[in-house]
Amino acid sequence: MPRVTVVLPPPLLRLFPAAEPRVSVEAATVAAAIAALDVRWPGLRDRLCDSTPRIRRTVNVFVGGRKAGLETELGEGVEVVVLPAVIG
Repeated sequence: MPRVTVVLPPPLLRLFPAAEPRVSVEAATVAAAIAALDVRWPGLRDRLCDSTPRIRRTVNVFVGGRKAGLETELGEGVEVVVLPAVIG
């Protein structure tokens, strides 16, 4: 399973004070990376995904600089960046 780095935004870190800004997880997809984060910090998944399940409109996820979805596959050493969406 690929080891990837997930970068979390400051607004999310304020909600989960024990969370780290850069987290290393083993995951083959964005969905698996989010699931791994939710194991460490329960409730984090619900902040990133809705019930359909899909990434929330208010959140953007980028893999290798490209916008990603839950099904996006991850390779070894890739950086997954979570950012709040700009709405307005």
